[in-house]
Amino acid sequence: MLEFKPLTIKDKDMFDKYLKPYVYETCEYSFTNLFIWRKALDIQYALYNDVMIVMKMDFNGNFHFMQPIGYKKENLKELTDFLIAQKKQLEIKYLFKDAEEMFIKDILDTYSDTNFTIEEDRDNFDYIYESNALATLSGKKLHKKKNHYNYFIKNYQYETAPITSELIQPCIRAAREWCHKNICKGYLLYELKSIEEMLKNSSNLDFTGMVVYVNDKISAFTIGEKVNESMAIIHIEKADTDIRGLSNFINKTFVETCYKDVPYINREQDLGLEGLRHAKSSYMPVRFAKKFIVNT
Repeated sequence: MLEFKPLTIKDKDMFDKYLKPYVYETCEYSFTNLFIWRKALDIQYALYNDVMIVMKMDFNGNFHFMQPIGYKKENLKELTDFLIAQKKQLEIKYLFKDAEEMFIKDILDTYSDTNFTIEEDRDNFDYIYESNALATLSGKKLHKKKNHYNYFIKNYQYETAPITSELIQPCIRAAREWCHKNICKGYLLYELKSIEEMLKNSSNLDFTGMVVYVNDKISAFTIGEKVNESMAIIHIEKADTDIRGLSNFINKTFVETCYKDVPYINREQDLGLEGLRHAKSSYMPVRFAKKFIVNT
């Protein structure tokens, strides 16, 4: 049986060795994402024949393997058969979740006659946007967003600043305040803990952040990461909902300032939450980065 170890910040160099040679579509294969959710999702890893195997829990408490990191198509059948046996021994519910489309194609090419069930995991699809659209808010479809943005810049005294070491604790305090204002439990509590993990380990993680002061108070902040030449991920975006246009302002300004050289922005999934789905859909994604569940 594989010997799984809990993920720690000391594992970053090793994870980078396995992750960085590949261009992943989804947020799941960012070390930053794995690290900040490691406690909430009990993320563990093991090595098998120079392939990284990550096991994690979903928000319903069910464990699964992510798609193997660093597999080769020629060894995929042997590796998958081994993980099927591991699944039985560990008594976990799913074989693979967080599986990307290319991995599914490789599985179907490898197993001509398979008893796998493969289904789309819609609640976990990542929303992909053109960075130019987010940075300009141009066009009829984003006209309302642009109006809110314009209202904010005309009616508020504001200032932006990068997240530096001096702003770590102020951002954490702001995140705690917003969480408790919105009944801090369930997913919101998990998210708060992930924000704290990210900020406290900022010196060891590859992200960029921005805060917005309104009337000399931190009223919004956001954190993103360029993961390859074509995509950046927005991991966190928090804004005071009582300030009209603030969320539109930080969304636009952050992309415009930090990621205008990256064609696409990944704003992660909606988790099936109605409000989040509406908000992400309203920015007109150009496509989804799909994720799949594979089981036996």
